[in-house]
Amino acid sequence: MKTISFHVLRIGIAITFFWIGILIFQDPEGWGLYLQPWAVNLLPIPVKTVMVATAFLDMSIGIFLFINVLTWFTALLGFFHLFVVLITSGINEITVRDIGLLSATLALAVNVWPKSLRFWNKN
Repeated sequence: MKTISFHVLRIGIAITFFWIGILIFQDPEGWGLYLQPWAVNLLPIPVKTVMVATAFLDMSIGIFLFINVLTWFTALLGFFHLFVVLITSGINEITVRDIGLLSATLALAVNVWPKSLRFWNKN
């Protein structure tokens, strides 16, 4: 049985990811401006396309966390996504909040990680 804090964390992260996906859909070019120039130069497709894909990813993560399906995988995907965001956007007054979300998604993933895949404490 999961604790109330697990559900609060899961739902809070789900809403955050879903909401940010909606915001990115509303202004993909604007959100693309957060990318560092070196990251933009690595893209094989237009920034707008990447940001629309990012919006889909964020909304998908939010939906899967909200309905509590594949939670360990979805939280881990959210963790890696935020890690990439911090690398490609840099840590600034906007993205510094993503460090908290990064930690929260990792905590959520570890909390529900399948016992069969654990490399620590197999109890």
